[in-house]
This record gives sequence, structure tokens and C-alpha cells, in this order.
Amino acid sequence: MLNVQRRNLGNVSLLNLDGNVLIGETESLREIMQTLPPASGVILDLSHVTLVDAHGLGMLLQMREQAQARGMQLELVNVGNHLREVFRMTHLDSVFPIRSGVDFFPQAAPACRTRVAA
Repeated sequence: MLNVQRRNLGNVSLLNLDGNVLIGETESLREIMQTLPPASGVILDLSHVTLVDAHGLGMLLQMREQAQARGMQLELVNVGNHLREVFRMTHLDSVFPIRSGVDFFPQAAPACRTRVAA
């Protein structure tokens, strides 16, 4: 079963997906997308998704079209290596902006400073 949690971050809606995006399991995602408040963008966090089938890819494309029709951009974050390969093989990596979560939330990233001796 696919669980979706929605959070509003300013004028961006963050959807955390947990489960697999498969035929028969995307209705909750469709419903949430239709009820999103006006925003400049939608971010899908796929860190807890390991499998997307052809129906799921189609659903993501529909969500992208719905977002664009409402003047929003849909982006994917935290896409695992297996899913990244699926997007690459289907050439959807050129359709969806795919970023790491750090790109969107740099304040949440651990400090990566190295001391340099003078």
C-alpha cells in the first residue's frame, strides 16, 4: 500500500511517499494531487519508494501535467539508485527534475566544513 503524507513548506507542497507506486495503489496519490493548495511547486520525496511500475510512471506523468496546468513545477527528490536507473532507461530523467533532498533543504544538511591549518 502506498502512503502519502503532505506538508506545506511555504509555497511548496512536499509529498512524502512510502510504499510502491504500482497499479491499484495510486488512488491516494491522485486524490492528494487534486486537492493541493495553490503553490509554486510540488516535491515528491521518493526516499521510501523502491518500486514503480508502468502504471506508476504514467501516474507521475499525469501529476506533472496537472501541476503544469496549475502553474506549478513537479520535482523528484531522494530517488534511490534502482529508481534512478528506471528513470534513465525510460528517458524520464529528462522529463522530471531529479534532485537530492539537500538541494532543497540545505539548512538540514550536516555541516561539512573542514578545518584547514594556516
